[in-house]
Amino acid sequence: MRLAPTLTLATLVSSALALDACFQIQKAVSSASAVSFPLELFGHYAQDISHWASSSTQDAACSVQPGTAEDVSTIVKGGGHTANPGFSSTKGVQISMARFSGVTYDEASGTATIGAGLIWDDVYAALEPHGVNVVGGRVSGVGVAGFTLGGGYSWKTNQFGLTIDTLTEYELVKPNGDIVSVTEASDADLFFALKGGMNNFGIVTKFTLKTFPQGGLMTFTFDQIDNNVTDPKAAILPTFNFLLGEVGVSHIMFYDGPTPPAGIFDDFLAIPHFTKDVSTRSFSSLVKASPSNATTGARGAFHTVSLLEYTPNMLNAILNESVFWGTHLAPFGATFISYDIEPFLSTLYTHSPPSSPSAYPPHPRPRLRLHPPQPLLRLDIAGAALYPNYALAGTPVARLYGGNLGRLREVKGGAGGSGRRDAVGGGGFKF
Repeated sequence: MRLAPTLTLATLVSSALALDACFQIQKAVSSASAVSFPLELFGHYAQDISHWASSSTQDAACSVQPGTAEDVSTIVKGGGHTANPGFSSTKGVQISMARFSGVTYDEASGTATIGAGLIWDDVYAALEPHGVNVVGGRVSGVGVAGFTLGGGYSWKTNQFGLTIDTLTEYELVKPNGDIVSVTEASDADLFFALKGGMNNFGIVTKFTLKTFPQGGLMTFTFDQIDNNVTDPKAAILPTFNFLLGEVGVSHIMFYDGPTPPAGIFDDFLAIPHFTKDVSTRSFSSLVKASPSNATTGARGAFHTVSLLEYTPNMLNAILNESVFWGTHLAPFGATFISYDIEPFLSTLYTHSPPSSPSAYPPHPRPRLRLHPPQPLLRLDIAGAALYPNYALAGTPVARLYGGNLGRLREVKGGAGGSGRRDAVGGGGFKF
């Protein structure tokens, strides 16, 4: 009974400190930046604190949009696609990177420099006139910053690897305030750590990525599921979805070319389905295709399991899990249960040479392969690394980074500055 007043006082003190920080920031930043407060009619506060999953949104004391690297001084929100509360949200000062929205294509080097405040939809649209593309997000609304710092599985991963495998340079604001360009040549350890190490080493304001030619492409969006992936230009994203008391399967297929090889998708097209959308379309149109953005604004969370292979028994188990949890959680308000299946070629981790390692994955071995039937007990997934961008809050960091954790902690210790290091890192998985 005596605890409530203490908690109330602590809350008031915390709110007052956050508000004071807002006013100090407002005085300190340049005219290129802007601070916005709750209830402002024409401010950007509501946009800055919003997230893809509304359950990860928190009411901040204010929001700040820094306009220059010099004005960046604390944790930031990129696209806001994480479902974990506190990873890119706060009850204190919410700093949004929305003003870092430039896309610059350099034809001579074949690279694109991309602002950390963008979502991939904007990047694809900006690069389309140049006939090139990058290895980025697969669905609408995914932010460049969090996606890239966590690794980045893409429609183009079978061909070119993860997004971090195509990175050539970061512009980074270090915890001590230094603004540096990080390349493998300038700082191999920090470059390694930024490739999957999330927001532990400062604030990235720009990413420079390799580009690849992008002509026409064929995409398919319809129901049902697959049994193999063999062509690096082909990619699939099937999901088991429990909705309104029934399980359905949505299946997005992608072929990176104007026409797929004859017969490559015939088995899919022969399956009875409720809806079908088959067309040659732009890449930016693909990432906006339904149902990828159908759950925007809902409350929710996601988690991940890494598999060395998919088997028929495993796929049946996923189907049964969808039915079980969909049925049992519906009375408690769960309206949509979805199990995504993401098979890749066994070569997906071979696109970055051994001389250029990354924080994630800790063991660049074949993963997510389809395999002939075998008992589930032989799948050996206990030690498989989990994808940081999908992992549930509270997951031990050793499950994400394995043997790389020691090196990451050493890099973090020398990343620049000491007193402000964890403050700059904000939420997320910490070493």
